[in-house]
Amino acid sequence: MGEIPKSTQGSAGVSSDGGDGGYNAGIAVFSYIIGGIIVWSLIGWGLDYLWGTRWIVLAGALLGAAGGFYLSHMHGLTSNRTSTGEDSAASGPSKDEEQ
Repeated sequence: MGEIPKSTQGSAGVSSDGGDGGYNAGIAVFSYIIGGIIVWSLIGWGLDYLWGTRWIVLAGALLGAAGGFYLSHMHGLTSNRTSTGEDSAASGPSKDEEQ
């Protein structure tokens, strides 16, 4: 019989085996932020049109960006994760031997 596919549990875009979860998480963060900007800018544009103002569209764009970042943070897509047995670049200088 064939192999059983690995299930991905946890956050959307984060694979449990560390394959390309970073790329998927980056795309998810990007889409949350851009989607929030677009949706809330359109809402702000509609309110600007109704009320005859010009500033609500900018407030909507800022609210959408903040909301998108908040959602991606709450889904665990912006946390620093390291793979088991590997050092990340942000952890400090490399541990190469002197030659």
